[in-house]
Amino acid sequence: MAPNISIPTGVLHETDDEISARNIPQDISKPDDRKLKLVWRNIILFAYLHLAALYGIWLMFTSAKLVTSIVAILLYQLGGFGITAGAHRLWAHRSYKAKWPLRLILTICNTLAFEDSVIDWARDHRVHHKFSETDADPHNAKRGFFFSHVGWLLCRKHPQVREKGKQIDLSDLYADPILRYQKKYYKIVMPLVSFVLPTVIPMYFWGETFKNAFFVNLFRYCLTLNATWLVNSAAHMWGDKPYDKFINPAENLAVAVLALGEGWHNYHHTFPWDYKTAELGKYSVNFSAAFIDFFAKIGWAYDLKTVSNEMVKKRVERTGDGTHEIWGWGDKDQSKEDYEDVIIKYRKDL
Repeated sequence: MAPNISIPTGVLHETDDEISARNIPQDISKPDDRKLKLVWRNIILFAYLHLAALYGIWLMFTSAKLVTSIVAILLYQLGGFGITAGAHRLWAHRSYKAKWPLRLILTICNTLAFEDSVIDWARDHRVHHKFSETDADPHNAKRGFFFSHVGWLLCRKHPQVREKGKQIDLSDLYADPILRYQKKYYKIVMPLVSFVLPTVIPMYFWGETFKNAFFVNLFRYCLTLNATWLVNSAAHMWGDKPYDKFINPAENLAVAVLALGEGWHNYHHTFPWDYKTAELGKYSVNFSAAFIDFFAKIGWAYDLKTVSNEMVKKRVERTGDGTHEIWGWGDKDQSKEDYEDVIIKYRKDL
């Protein structure tokens, strides 16, 4: 049963009497001109990381063993899945469900990516969708490419981000013991999974030098970060908008390739609860959809939510108001039509 909906969100059905725009409050509708409070520790660390990553690339082509480079790229893919199929599609948007073995795998991969715990990542992402391109958006693209890409991590959060973040329901995330464990022990487990093991394993198993193993791994980490950041920056600025021309997010092929299928952003912000985050599940440009489909076939992923062709057609044909404001499945503002028209694949028998 759908929850009580007081104001239609404009996500689906197109008749004027069914759709009404939900205006973002004036106090958060436009970026303010406040002076950013820089966090110099982060500035220094990220500057070092990117310089070290460049050195890591040079070592990959000059002295590192081939297997070290291959493993680094594989770890980049695994860490990426921890963000895309895990923190993003599974936990932030609840676009599908997963049994505990898959949740454990995704949590380990997410820890490898080192982009904060799943609970904190999902909280910020739900706020991003609820208040996209406002001061309550952690990486508001209206502040420019640099801010939405990395600048938002180099300064203190806007007060609106903190205020609106406190209003987001995270009870479903805290109900998962795997996520609670990750958050509780993150500062211990993350360094081990993301830095110590990827450095020690090449040294122990195939005799790689510490310098090569360490800096190539930093390149892997930096690549993972920038692939994620491009979704926040480039995919909010450049590309086609076939589903809703009034919102910033756009369809960006390059970002989709680098971010394992996360670049189809105009679609994603229109239908944030579709597990594919894209209209078409082409595996060549959506590795994350392939990952989820594989685990669905073996029964570890189920209740995959997607959008019917008819629903997509109606959205494409409708002008749209640009104020789509739900963070994913189960949001209190999700429309009744979403619940009635959703397609759920690999539904688990009750």
